[in-house]
Amino acid sequence: MTAKKKKKTLSPSEKSNREILRFTYVIVFLFLCMIGYEGFFLSQKRDEIINNTYNSRLDSFADRVIRGDILSSDGQILAQTQQQEDGTELRSYPYGDLFAHVIGYSSMGKTGLEAQGNFYMLSSHINLMEQVMREFSGQKNPGDDLYTTLDLELQKTASDALGDRKGAVVVMEPDTGRILAMVSKPAYDPNQVQNQWDSLRTDSESRLLNRATQGVYPPGSTFKIITLLEFMREYPEEYRNFHYDCNGVLEQGDYTIQCYHKTAHGSQNLEEAFANSCNGAFAAIGMMLDQKKLSGTTRELLYDQNLPVPLSYSKSVFTEAAQDDTWQILLTAIGQGKTQITPMHSAMITAAIANGGTLMKPYLMDHVVNAAGEMVKAFTPEAYGNLMTASEAEALGTMMRAVVTEGTGSKLKNDQYTVAGKTGSAEFETGKETHAWFTGYAPAENPQVCVTIIIEGAGAGGDYAVPIAKRIFDAYLTEPQS
Repeated sequence: MTAKKKKKTLSPSEKSNREILRFTYVIVFLFLCMIGYEGFFLSQKRDEIINNTYNSRLDSFADRVIRGDILSSDGQILAQTQQQEDGTELRSYPYGDLFAHVIGYSSMGKTGLEAQGNFYMLSSHINLMEQVMREFSGQKNPGDDLYTTLDLELQKTASDALGDRKGAVVVMEPDTGRILAMVSKPAYDPNQVQNQWDSLRTDSESRLLNRATQGVYPPGSTFKIITLLEFMREYPEEYRNFHYDCNGVLEQGDYTIQCYHKTAHGSQNLEEAFANSCNGAFAAIGMMLDQKKLSGTTRELLYDQNLPVPLSYSKSVFTEAAQDDTWQILLTAIGQGKTQITPMHSAMITAAIANGGTLMKPYLMDHVVNAAGEMVKAFTPEAYGNLMTASEAEALGTMMRAVVTEGTGSKLKNDQYTVAGKTGSAEFETGKETHAWFTGYAPAENPQVCVTIIIEGAGAGGDYAVPIAKRIFDAYLTEPQS
């Protein structure tokens, strides 16, 4: 016969101690959670919250601080606050519409760098004694100045090259993410925003829209970069032996895909098909791909994703075609159909290729100084992550180099530097000329600068976007830099 073990009965004091201990654990856990969130806020969300237009504290800053200047990378004033004779303050933009979309405006709300750098320009870091003296005398303190990554001469070159045509240009360093130039046209004069607000807001040409970051377009043949990448991933050995006989037209069941102007490219290997932007070849490749895997690759390349872009932007859109939807598969493979992308996003994909697969976060703010010119804050390059492997980037770069040496980008061939890129001619409306695209980088063997261009309704990318790219590459690589 076994004896039953008696259950221990806790005394009232022991029960109380256990409850206190449990409560202590909960408090410690909540405290750790609070500390964790505080760390997350300081590292990730601080500037976003502070710069939020609904943050009423910023209004009080403006009552005590004269808004600081915005300057180019070489110190040219792009935006400044002028005090009028009647004591009021006027925000002025010496270069008019040249930097309209990237600098933005600070009346009728804030856009561009006026919004992104709002907190810094409404902060004052002059010495404490001077601040006190100004407070006592009823004077405002001078705000800090924001130096940007923007190159004045390169911005002028890009703007002049685009001329009066609608479109956008993005110029950036692939190994840092520094945005050197950003042009969107048609533009507006930020000095006149308040006076012209009603007409600008209802303007049929959407002058207020920053086409570089907010304009979404069919990518046309620039999407063949992604089709090619997916082809290499699904057929890692076979893709090297690809061959296609092009007669200018691909017939797939009831559907027909034409090369640009029905050009017959003849016998094409993969490099030649890419260099010549052969629609028939890439439509045929599209039929070989797993559409779900292609969709996954586009997400890895940030389609339908939030982008690490410092200005207001639109998401690029990729709609997965059903495996049995022949027409959509054909269109998608050549960058038509429902696919949409912004010039900024296209530049980021190109920059990642140039940088061995790693995307650096694009940025516009270089550093902040106080009124005495003393450094307050410096912004440094930051990697976003790998969009592809280094070997994939190298293979794509080789193909993009052939576009210039042998294909549709041949107007960029010269003896001074090498270029890798891809042209595009994107259909958007029946009976109208295509949008002209170019995206690429130089020098091909040691990339220093990435250029992406779209011209609305211009025609072939090789005819219209490439010459603009050449002027920008020339200015950056062959002319003295500021």
